[in-house]
Amino acid sequence: MRHGGDLARAEAAYGRPRQGWLDLSTGVNPHPYQLPPFPSSSLTRLPEPPELESLLRTARQAYEWPEDAPVVAGPGAQAMIQLLPYLRVRGSVAVVGRTYEEHAYVWARAGHEVTICDMQTAEDADVVVLVNPSTPFGRTTSPEKLQKLAERLAEREGLLVVDETYADVAPEVALGGRLASRGVVVLRSFGKFFGLPGLRLGFAAGDQEMVSELAGELGPWPVSGPALVSGLTALADEAWIATMRLRLTVDAMRLDGILAHAGFTGLAGCDLFRAGRHPRAAAVHESLARAGVWCRRFDDRPDCLRFGLPGDDEAFERLDTALKAAFEKAL
Repeated sequence: MRHGGDLARAEAAYGRPRQGWLDLSTGVNPHPYQLPPFPSSSLTRLPEPPELESLLRTARQAYEWPEDAPVVAGPGAQAMIQLLPYLRVRGSVAVVGRTYEEHAYVWARAGHEVTICDMQTAEDADVVVLVNPSTPFGRTTSPEKLQKLAERLAEREGLLVVDETYADVAPEVALGGRLASRGVVVLRSFGKFFGLPGLRLGFAAGDQEMVSELAGELGPWPVSGPALVSGLTALADEAWIATMRLRLTVDAMRLDGILAHAGFTGLAGCDLFRAGRHPRAAAVHESLARAGVWCRRFDDRPDCLRFGLPGDDEAFERLDTALKAAFEKAL
């Protein structure tokens, strides 16, 4: 599996750039939340159960889940993605659309029969997996539609898995208060929006049985002390969250302008990444990499490139310059 942020692979192929890498291959916020110093106790003792319960309450409030919603915290949403397939009897799994490849991979590896399909045919499966907003083009599905799908699946012991990794910048598409305790599991990533992926913190909420089994698999200390403290602080900072959403919207519009001016078409995504098409995308990717700009390409979409947000004016200018040079060579 290939993921964004693999600079070791980039350096192996292209060497180390003189200016260092401008890594735009992920959908991580380039403006990380500024955490206060960790208390020494977060490292010198195990987290206490009341502290973990406080984190879960804070997550419910931040994501607008019901007060009694079953929730579990873990070392990143990826941990829950890896575990979920082993908590279900082997059956049919429908992954909606070409999206984050890890979902289809882990369900198939666990022995399930996986198909990639659209929403119209997905609900015949035992498990439906959907990323909302999706990557690379930011496809979204309304929470009303997802709620109805979850209800239909629950009637026959099916399960809807909704990966809301990027929903922090599109809260209107999140299930939020529509989340039920049966038939649906929602996954949330802390690191993407808060720009702190190295902390490894994520949440799963919804179906009582699945969340309980996830909690059992993760054990009594599912997150580290620093991750717990960070989640409590950042998730409760409503002013920062609101301000950052506006900042990311502006940055995404600026990135759209650069990509459109360079010749990309069909620009789409969410406010943490943008994707566009060009018939010479592979050549552009090669040229950008040789200039030390690392973006994301996709084997199943050879005409598509995805770009995370540059972090400052210098990064935007570097991307703009590299794209102009790349398109001169590609054309």
